[in-house]
This record gives sequence, C-alpha cells and structure tokens, in this order.
Amino acid sequence: MPLRLQVWLEASRPKTLAAAVVPVAVATAFAFGHAAAHWSKAALCLAFALLVQIGTNFANDYFDYRSGADAANRVGPRRAVAAGLVTPRAMRWATGLVLAAAFGVGLFLVTDGNWVLLPVGIASIACAIAYTGGPFPLGYNGLGDVFVFIFFGLVAVGVTFYVQAGFVTGAVWLSGAAIGLLAANILVANNYRDAETDAAAGKRTLVVRFGRRFAVWQYGVSAGFALSSGGWLYFSTGYGWLVLLPMGLLPWALRLTLRLARSNDAREQIALLGASARLLFFFGILLGIGAAFGRS
Repeated sequence: MPLRLQVWLEASRPKTLAAAVVPVAVATAFAFGHAAAHWSKAALCLAFALLVQIGTNFANDYFDYRSGADAANRVGPRRAVAAGLVTPRAMRWATGLVLAAAFGVGLFLVTDGNWVLLPVGIASIACAIAYTGGPFPLGYNGLGDVFVFIFFGLVAVGVTFYVQAGFVTGAVWLSGAAIGLLAANILVANNYRDAETDAAAGKRTLVVRFGRRFAVWQYGVSAGFALSSGGWLYFSTGYGWLVLLPMGLLPWALRLTLRLARSNDAREQIALLGASARLLFFFGILLGIGAAFGRS
C-alpha cells in the first residue's frame, strides 16, 4: 500500500468503524425480518454512516491538534496532524470533503420522499464537527458519549430501519440504545487511556470529570444493559429465542470490564479499545441473526 494512502487509512481510525457498520446492519436485519429490507437504501445508509464516522475522526485529528490534546506526550495510536504526516490545512480540507460527500449521499435518501430526514442528516454532520470543534466542542465538555449514543445508536438504527420500512418499532429503538451504549464504550476505552493528556489540554471527558472508577462502572453497566437487551426483546416483543444469542457475550464483556479496571499500561488500553469494537461487531452479528430470523 502506498505510504500516503496508509497515512489516510490510519487517520480514518479503522478500529472505530464498527460503530458505523453495526447499526446499519442490525437495522437492515430488523427490516428483513419485517419483509421490508431495501438493499440500495441500506447501502446508502451505510455509506452515509461511514462517511460521517470518518469525517468525525478527521475533524477530531485536526481540532485535537489545534487544542493541544494530541501533544508529544500523548499515548496511543499516532495522530496524522500531530505526527506531522498531514498538514492541518490538508486535514481540514479532507474533513470538509468527506462530510460534503456524506451530505451528498444523504440527499439520495431525502429526495426519495423522506424529507423528514434532512434535519437529522444536517444535525449528524454538524455534530461531527462540533464533537471537537466550534465554540462548544461536545467531546471537550463531557458530551461525547451522548453524541455517540444518540447518533451511532438511536439515530443510525432508527433512521436506517425507517427509510426501509416506513415506521419504527419499540424493538428497533431498544436495539439502537443497546448499540449506542456499546459504541460509546469504544469512546470510554479511548478516553480512559487519554485521561491525563486530555485533562492537561482542558478536554473534560467523563473520565476526566468523574475519574477512572466511574469510567469502569459506565463501561460495565453499559455493556450489561446492551447485552441483556435480547431478554426484553424475547419476553416483551414476541421475538423468538434467537434474540437471546447476544447474551452469550456477557462473560466476554465482564472480562473486558475487569481488564479496564486493572489496566495501567497504554498498550493494554489500546488493545481494550480494539476489543470493545470487536464486542460491538459480534453483538451486531448475533442480534442481527435474531432480528432477521427470530420473529414469531
């Protein structure tokens, strides 16, 4: 792979992209279970979600460099601008181009008659920038987790299902909440690692505000609720036993929570970030199976 392409691929933070893929896949599985799956619309939703995720990561790379959060003493994967691999101007342009492409993709869904989605798409793109940029950056004021929960959980799942089926069910909203919590846990693992440098840069993440013990509890409770959501689907919505499959991941989630609580090494915390993304990925696969084939 050419070095320049490798730099941009690294800047897109591939380990985080499960947060864009899983909600679209699970929502499409729910639509399939309702005999309403529309593959071209699902593909557009996936392209939009991926572009917003990558645009958010590019913006984060740029604005964290500007604020000093990506200083030389920062641990973890290198950041393209801070490492001198990409100029700030180039990253700013790349952010704009990627988010403009996301807007263009979203227009295909809007022009299909779903004009109600226009403000949702605009809000998604605006928050991708506002996550670390603007006068009130969400990630710097402890709202990054809320952003991820809403836009990569409730919105991504609910909207993807809606554009295919034309309605949204309680089971879809619950699954969106579960996915949002697991996606936010990727951010928890990232912020847990960066707590010291974030605090020095004035980045008031929840870990910085409330401490590492709070972060461990947040991680564990979020994972427990998300992985137990299949029980509610089984007992309250008429889905069959297949929706219970994600509960088999509970021991893994417990081990990850304990690893986070005991970790004091940057390399271990980087590994936990990747493991958190894999947990979300496998949760999506198992829940998707239940959503597609578990309706009674």
